[in-house]
Amino acid sequence: MTNLNVRSREITQGRNRAAARAHYKAVGYTDSDLARPIIGIANTWIETMPCNYHLRELATHVKEGVRAAGGTPMEFNTVAVSDAITMGSEGMKASLVSRDLIADSMELMGRAYMFDAMVTVVGCDKTIPAGAMALARLNIPGVLLYGGSIMPGRYRGEEITIRHVYEAIGMHAAGKIGDAELTAIENAACPGPGACGGQYTANTMATAMEFIGLAPMGTASVPAVDPRKASVAYRCGELVIDVLRRDARPRAILTRAAFENAIASVMTTGGSTNAVLHLLALAREVGVPLAIDDFDRVSARTPIYADLMPGGHYTAVEIDRAGGMGVIANRLLAAGIIDGSAVTVTGRTLAEEAREVKEMPGQRVVRALGEPIRPSGGLRILRGNLAPEGAVAKVVGHERSTHHGPARVFDCEEDAMAAVTGRQIREGDVVVIRYEGPRGGPGMREMLGVTAAIVGVGLQDSVALMTDGRFSGATHGFMIAHVAPEAANGGPLAHVHEGDTIHIDLEARTINMEVPESELKRRAAEWRPPEAHYQTGVLARYAALVSSASEGAVLRVPQ
Repeated sequence: MTNLNVRSREITQGRNRAAARAHYKAVGYTDSDLARPIIGIANTWIETMPCNYHLRELATHVKEGVRAAGGTPMEFNTVAVSDAITMGSEGMKASLVSRDLIADSMELMGRAYMFDAMVTVVGCDKTIPAGAMALARLNIPGVLLYGGSIMPGRYRGEEITIRHVYEAIGMHAAGKIGDAELTAIENAACPGPGACGGQYTANTMATAMEFIGLAPMGTASVPAVDPRKASVAYRCGELVIDVLRRDARPRAILTRAAFENAIASVMTTGGSTNAVLHLLALAREVGVPLAIDDFDRVSARTPIYADLMPGGHYTAVEIDRAGGMGVIANRLLAAGIIDGSAVTVTGRTLAEEAREVKEMPGQRVVRALGEPIRPSGGLRILRGNLAPEGAVAKVVGHERSTHHGPARVFDCEEDAMAAVTGRQIREGDVVVIRYEGPRGGPGMREMLGVTAAIVGVGLQDSVALMTDGRFSGATHGFMIAHVAPEAANGGPLAHVHEGDTIHIDLEARTINMEVPESELKRRAAEWRPPEAHYQTGVLARYAALVSSASEGAVLRVPQ
């Protein structure tokens, strides 16, 4: 196996590396270990959330697979931020920031220790794209392993997820339920480790990673607590040595066709708006031209076949019971929606991987070919005088295609939440939450607390919400996110006044405020940027360097 340690031998081999070997031997590595290819195990385990809580144990199985295949694993850790725990608080500003910080830390470790290959063990929303971004930057042989979905909770005979807790908060605020019922829902929603249980951001991105080819097909859908997950992890450990032997690099996998396959997987599953940000960011890492309008184009040709929460009826674990992501892939392949010739990390094509899938007879979560839930995908890109660079609308989970009403303007999430729970929002209103974008937040907070509260108080069928911030993958309803340019950069959202009439048309893909252009120019001339929330530290640096949401909210390299 020594011919496979081309990178690591610069650190481990030869007379001049004796001091390095001495340090390795201090923690138990032998000369035999150091002569083998060194495989970095980038673990996002953390004890602050269920999504990644079980990854420490999962990584042990990855390492066993690496050793069995002839490599030497070296595990390291990084940070992770729970969206669900920080939602609605100042802590949520750290969430999107963590994506780039995690990718930076994995990349830095890979460059410092010159690993020959890497397995990224990921779980929650931002760790998945971060793990992929790190592999893309390093461009060394690698495999991405998703820790899996949490099992659904049960309340009064029905399956529930974390989304139902947020909606219960709104119901409680509206006086529809009492303290005891809110606590009962809270206690039932999350029965153990794993990422949020619908086709929310984590499961959306895990799906995308199988379709894009960085994760082996059939690995993501196995739930976190399923005994099969250990063998999935062991397989990924073995596989990374095979990937190293074949010298299969991430940038050879991450082609334009692979990205379009990933986008189609998001659209057909009614997935999260956050996938737009993360796939744009990943494409930038490998130099693949990808623009926000490409998501709309792929969505228009991609029917929704998977009946998954939040817009549908089933939790993410039902995909596993149906046969895995390959069932969805086979629908899209048969419909001519995706490119089956795209190569995956296993060395086989996406079509070859999907053909191995055994669909469970009688399963109901993935519709039959030609019988989709909707004829087009779950996301649309809107433009207009409110969003010259674009905005992202989720079109599953509601039936409305237009909204016309007065703006209710809030300069932060907390003020909007207080208005919703205080019953100050009326039917027909357009709730505008601004200065929550990548720079203005900073960090582009998710708004699940507000969107779920709107559902909880019973306004989901009569109001719209728009923001330069983000939505959780659990969000459903008439909601528009990623409005760009953001308000903090002087985007049109900054110039909306209370009571301005806003017209949103999902079919026409337009989002406009009905204010004369001359008045908009006058407001823009009078506008002054708000003072930055942070003057020092990581959030200040992020605000100074981050790009528009329409570009993936990536960090620019200073010129």
